[in-house]
Amino acid sequence: MTAGVRKRSLSIAGHRTSISLEEPFWDALGRLAERRGLSVPALVSEIDRGRGDTNLSSAIRVHLLLAAGQAEYGG
Repeated sequence: MTAGVRKRSLSIAGHRTSISLEEPFWDALGRLAERRGLSVPALVSEIDRGRGDTNLSSAIRVHLLLAAGQAEYGG
């Protein structure tokens, strides 16, 4: 499995930012946003507001991991 890093630009909190994630994380982010009735930038904005000092790309990966665990284990 190849999971090359892909950089995308989004508008978050009124400014443009670039985020680098592996393609499977972009796919998972899109699916989670769709399930929640949000756009990808809106979901990333939510993650951004709650990340504290954590790198945004890392915060997104952790958020997706936690969401997957909740879906799998009903948490």
